[in-house]
Amino acid sequence: MRNIVANLLLSRLLLPLLSTAGIAIAVPCMAQTADLTATPYAGDHGASSDAAAFHDSSLPRHALFPRHSRIYTIKPSVDIPLVVGGTALDLYNFVEIGKKNSTSLERLQSLKISHLDWFDRWGVHKYSHSIDQLSYKPFFIAMPLPLIVFGIDRKMRQDYWDLTYLYGEAMILTGVLYTSGVHWVSRLRPLTYESASPMAQRISSNSRNSFFAGHVALVGTSTFLIAQTYADYHPDSKYKWAFYSGAAVMTGLTAYWRSLAGEHFPSDIAVGTVVGVASGLLTPILHRTKLMKSKKLTLLPFGPTGKGLSLLYKMG
Repeated sequence: MRNIVANLLLSRLLLPLLSTAGIAIAVPCMAQTADLTATPYAGDHGASSDAAAFHDSSLPRHALFPRHSRIYTIKPSVDIPLVVGGTALDLYNFVEIGKKNSTSLERLQSLKISHLDWFDRWGVHKYSHSIDQLSYKPFFIAMPLPLIVFGIDRKMRQDYWDLTYLYGEAMILTGVLYTSGVHWVSRLRPLTYESASPMAQRISSNSRNSFFAGHVALVGTSTFLIAQTYADYHPDSKYKWAFYSGAAVMTGLTAYWRSLAGEHFPSDIAVGTVVGVASGLLTPILHRTKLMKSKKLTLLPFGPTGKGLSLLYKMG
């Protein structure tokens, strides 16, 4: 009788507690010991059924001891250098961007739309303050949105800090590409080609930061990262299309308004869109657990002075 009581306590009370605490190996051994010394008792159907369940080798292990399987893996040897190096490069680029000179009147007077590539000519618009401000609305919505979605979704909430790290890493990498482009390419904005634009806007040093569309890239990174992570956590969800569609709409609206405000040429918009979408989709995909645990993925110094970083994946 005492063995039966012990078996009941193990199967009904102690097993769930020990399983929750992560003691998965010791529990079956304890249950088996109790079962070997127990005397069959026909009146206790609950105990016999519980014992049978725990000793039935046909049951999958996760059915007895459910575990949360991580979708993504943070690999410190890869991710920490990327984030630290990316942040440092972003700061350096911002300092250099701040040193740009204003545009001279002589340069403005020499500008002609006919000198532009044919696909950029139709993108020349005078500066519009109202549309410029409007273009910031999807930007301000998109920036905190991943943190909100990660906290609301039940499955994603279990990996909240890992997902937040991935989001930060994606934004930093997008920032590296954007600030490097603005730093090294001093392209005048479309508004400078339009004499109806305010002179203060035309001669400002900020008017030399057309390449490429940073707002579009950042909104694309944020929204498409949400869509990709949701799809990975809910592969069978019928709402996945809504997340991807929403990401496309927010990125598209930002692109349209930034162009209409006279801030960027179509080619600037195109590059910003590609960078943002690629960063938002590829950052989660490249961090999938199976890939990140592979020894084929390596981070190496890049360039003659070793100041850059390169991500190497060994095939085969």
